[in-house]
Amino acid sequence: MRRIPGAARGYILCAVVGAGSCALPAVRPGADTPWTTVALLAGLYALCEAPGRCPFLGRMLGGSVPVGAGSFFPVLLAAALLLPPAGAALAAVPGALLARVEQRPGGVRRVWRAARLSLAAGAASGAAALCGGPAALAAPALPYALVPACAAALTFCLVVAALDGGILATAERVPVRAAWRGLLPGSLGPHLVHGLAGLMTAVLWRSPYGPPAALFVLLPMYISCWVFAQYHREQGAHRSTIRALVQAVDIKDRYTRGHSERVGRASVLIARELGMDEDRLEVLRFAGILHDVGKLGVPTRVLRKDGPLTQEERRVIELHPEYGHEIVRGIGFLGEARAAILHHHERLDGSGYPYGLAGRQIPEVARVVAVADAFDAMTSTRSYSRARPVPTAVEELKRCAGTQFDPRMVRALVRALDRHGWETAVTADEPAVPPRPLLGRAALPAQPKGAPAAGSHGGRGGAARHRRGG
Repeated sequence: MRRIPGAARGYILCAVVGAGSCALPAVRPGADTPWTTVALLAGLYALCEAPGRCPFLGRMLGGSVPVGAGSFFPVLLAAALLLPPAGAALAAVPGALLARVEQRPGGVRRVWRAARLSLAAGAASGAAALCGGPAALAAPALPYALVPACAAALTFCLVVAALDGGILATAERVPVRAAWRGLLPGSLGPHLVHGLAGLMTAVLWRSPYGPPAALFVLLPMYISCWVFAQYHREQGAHRSTIRALVQAVDIKDRYTRGHSERVGRASVLIARELGMDEDRLEVLRFAGILHDVGKLGVPTRVLRKDGPLTQEERRVIELHPEYGHEIVRGIGFLGEARAAILHHHERLDGSGYPYGLAGRQIPEVARVVAVADAFDAMTSTRSYSRARPVPTAVEELKRCAGTQFDPRMVRALVRALDRHGWETAVTADEPAVPPRPLLGRAALPAQPKGAPAAGSHGGRGGAARHRRGG
């Protein structure tokens, strides 16, 4: 289980206390809380979320059971229109605690989600009340109810985005300037649609037919959630495709086993420091993971050769970016990652391969992967070279900045290492050495005199070339 940073624990505790304060007025003596409506809406939301944790329903629907608290926000927005703030805050709790959790620690994530949704539902109810929500629902003309419904949806979206940005900054250690970027624009449209569905539920709830009529809103909700689940299944298939390609490379080139995953991780660290959007972070991760997929087209005897490479063998190795680009050319979801696979061995001074691009001619994603690739090559122990300490590798990257690497990418990696640290690893089929310390701590003994430089290629020093093409 990954350790939760202290700042994140404090942030979650503050959210829980805030949610409790929001819900507290509902249980005070003399409070006129409509407990029947609270219980029905809380049960309805919990019923919507519960199938995501039911293996039987998952098998019946081919693994496409709607999951995620965001799938059923219309129920919470209906609660915001029908209940006072304290009641709406309470209605969100059971379903949030029951919803499926994909990552550990599950208990903490459920508590955080319950607090987050409770605060958002309470704030949305307050906004709807300020816009005359109860009176608008009772009005004969439906358009009057659009104002409180939109106010509730907008407030709900703002609170969720604000809280999500804070947890990214504290738990994931995303830079503060980038933590909230894109959260509000990306969720505003869906939340407004959820607000309309919540309005439909609330209107039917207040109609002469009563709460049972509101259940009819569940059908289109479940259809939309099923479509959303299909999208996630497609994303899962994408990840499986990538894993299969990486495993094939690892099997063929045992000297760099695990290298691809670490380059993907380092690429994301750099991209986050540069403030790239979340969509591009995923592209950079794919690019880092698949940057050496072209090794599948290189003869195994060349990849596994222990001695120096001949000129001919070096030329064969230098074809692997083009081989990789051909392999992934038809995989549409990779997007910019294909350019990174093709150009990650280009150099800023134009002396790289395969096309000798220079400066800004090299795609930005390729410049990111180039730095991540060289860094991991230098800090990983392989059969033909020992790892360099992290500070030594960083100094080598700085020395080559401006000629081989984009200085902006190097600076971003240095900031990310200062923030997160880095643990190097053994990538060859040999016993592991003790874990490497994080940046800034005591480094390992220096590389033995006469040993080939990690990341060298054919005698060119430092990070100039990777001996095995990656």
